[in-house]
Amino acid sequence: MMSRLAWAWRAVRCGVVLPTLQLAVYVCVAMSIMLFLERLYMALVVAALWLIRRRRRRSNRREQDDDGAENDQLLQDPEAANSPMVLVQIPMFNEKQVYRLSIGAACGMTWPSDKLVIQVLDDSTDPAIREMVEGECGRWAGKGVSIRYENRRNRSGYKAGAMREGLRKAYARECELVAIFDADFQPDADFLLRTVPVLVADPGVALVQARWRFVNADECLLTRIQEMSLDYHFRVEQEVGSACHGFFGFNGTAGVWRVRALEEAGGWKERTTVEDMDLAVRASLRGWRFVYVGHVGVRNELPSTLRAYRYQQHRWSCGPANLFRKIFLEVLSSPTARVSPWKKLHLLYDFFFLRKLVAHLLTFSFYCVVIPACVLAGSDHVRLPKYVALYVPAAITLLNAACTPRSCHLLIFWILFENVMSMHRTKATLIGLLEATRANEWVVTDKRGNANPKHQHQHQQQPANTTTRPGKKTTTSSSRTSFFNNDVHVAEILLGACLLYCALYDIAYGRDSFYIYLLLQSAAAFIVGFGYVGA
Repeated sequence: MMSRLAWAWRAVRCGVVLPTLQLAVYVCVAMSIMLFLERLYMALVVAALWLIRRRRRRSNRREQDDDGAENDQLLQDPEAANSPMVLVQIPMFNEKQVYRLSIGAACGMTWPSDKLVIQVLDDSTDPAIREMVEGECGRWAGKGVSIRYENRRNRSGYKAGAMREGLRKAYARECELVAIFDADFQPDADFLLRTVPVLVADPGVALVQARWRFVNADECLLTRIQEMSLDYHFRVEQEVGSACHGFFGFNGTAGVWRVRALEEAGGWKERTTVEDMDLAVRASLRGWRFVYVGHVGVRNELPSTLRAYRYQQHRWSCGPANLFRKIFLEVLSSPTARVSPWKKLHLLYDFFFLRKLVAHLLTFSFYCVVIPACVLAGSDHVRLPKYVALYVPAAITLLNAACTPRSCHLLIFWILFENVMSMHRTKATLIGLLEATRANEWVVTDKRGNANPKHQHQHQQQPANTTTRPGKKTTTSSSRTSFFNNDVHVAEILLGACLLYCALYDIAYGRDSFYIYLLLQSAAAFIVGFGYVGA
């Protein structure tokens, strides 16, 4: 009986398992090369932009380039008669820790007082917080600031719904531009002076996006790792999208929109959890262009707890995949007169397929599934090219690390942590593609409101505010049992156990020394699984 089972397993192994695993290796090889070529292309573009700007600065010190404000008329004379009317929207939901920071920073921006309206869109469900936010708005109104407090009786559409209703107010209809800041964002006083001139000078520009500047990047290892990933996004992905295609994903905050472009694109829609990206794609399909101003930074807070970070990453991974599913045909059928074939290719292949799908699926499937499986199968039966397992990932990693040189010594931690998180992101991506349960779940990221770790213990950790789109079940992050809470993640623990087994197997029977990587990756999975990450 045992011999028959052994023979049957050998037949299945040789006829099904090994060929399937080899095919998976080839697919991962193809995806790795695709990602590497995309990263290399963007690196070359960024290098070319840097050389061009350097030459400009040397040839004429007076001429401003893309790293400085190109149009100084309003910067020199903000009281000029041609200054446009600007609406500043600050959406928030139970933001007890940070509401004063964002409201105070927005009210402190330099702009003609008769052409600036601050609109606080407070969807808070806690009466005490609503009272505090309204009181803060009243305090600034008493100082002569034109500030309006808006609170809805229902939260239909959530953030998108709040901003859509805010734009319908009579006083908002008089505004030509709308600046958007999330509750933890603190713009500098000259933010409008450095962004609005770009919109005034070019009527074809719909959006000016600023860079995020992290006030708590040094709080813990989790925030340092996030800084590395987001620095690459802003310094490379947004920069290249702006320079080469006039398109990039709106980050949902720290940007200024032309109201006419927003309306032509159909306004805010809540069909996905990335309403900001949805709006940007629809505006781009109508011929509008975007400009990224990397020299303008807006202070904000990174999630410093693993719980908040996981919810944020679920939304950021699930939403784009879900939007890709819904907008694919719309991009293909858009008129060529408005959107060139080159821009369509960039949207579908580069922006969505590679960055939002392949990047997550490849990281998990290759480094957490295929490589361990190849170790168990043996190098005699499955060929795993070393240039794919070692050299291509190393090149991609170095290109990413170049944007945050101060954190180069954390590269190993960044790689291991990103590989573990790829399982969470892959799950979210598949949920978005299939529009399964949790596809429309919206969880407000917890903010602590203080960049100084010495004082953060004073802020009691609030449960995550969790809601879903209409038709979905409402959940909260505290709905789990005391043991299986957000501090213990069973999937990551099981991943760590599997990787540990593969490492021990490689030590005993392997020849390629993959156990070094597998032991480190296993340890990282256990650390994340038991919640020993973050503040």
